[in-house]
Amino acid sequence: MDAQANTASLPAKADALPVAAAIQDGVVSRLQDLVLQTADAQDFFQELAVFSASLLAPPGGEVHCNVTVVRRKRPTTVASSSTRARVMDELQYAYGDGPCLAAIRTGKTIYVADVANEQRWPEYAQAVAAYGVGSILGVPLELDAGSSAALNIYSSAAHGFSPTDIARAELFGEQSAKTLKLELRLVQLMEAKEDLEAAMKSRTAIDIAVGVIMAQNRCSQAAAMDILRKASNSRNVKLRDVAAGVIESVSPDPALRTHFDE
Repeated sequence: MDAQANTASLPAKADALPVAAAIQDGVVSRLQDLVLQTADAQDFFQELAVFSASLLAPPGGEVHCNVTVVRRKRPTTVASSSTRARVMDELQYAYGDGPCLAAIRTGKTIYVADVANEQRWPEYAQAVAAYGVGSILGVPLELDAGSSAALNIYSSAAHGFSPTDIARAELFGEQSAKTLKLELRLVQLMEAKEDLEAAMKSRTAIDIAVGVIMAQNRCSQAAAMDILRKASNSRNVKLRDVAAGVIESVSPDPALRTHFDE
């Protein structure tokens, strides 16, 4: 990050070592609990934003946190610790750039120490200043290829984050990124499981329908499958839906009967 007059020096990684043990105790366990205890990904993101705000607030102070995820080049605030925090992110998206988007783009922590004197994003800075924001910290979260994210932290005080605060946020970001990757992979596995179950149900319905057609038309399995495909194409209906109709056709209810001809 280029040095600017209103931007405090970010601590080197070596400077973060003294605080590493402090944020490790209980934090990793809490993040793991979030994965295990939340009902779905949205609940996880929300709990992560709230936990971030409580953990990273300076003594006697308050911060607001968002989690931004970029997929297919589109940034989305997936969770916020407060309505105020979400508004700050939406303003950033509206202006097209800002500290949090820059953190995602560069993979580096971006610190706006004093919003009133910010020169890189003057219009955005003026807009958030009207909401009482004094300083902003954007911490990138390293995810798998195809996705990127950041933890966006807002303080009402100018120079609201000390070097130690920034070091804590970066270390927390590293742990959060690992947990976030785990959560996203679990979501992918669940989606794959649901897709597989749907495919199996579809395959079962098709197999049953083929059997019905074979019995009705006294034909081979290949011929029955061909009949099913022709019906699907002629009606512009998915094969599994046509199969479901065939199964319904053997119902005692005459209204559900469907006739297939070669």
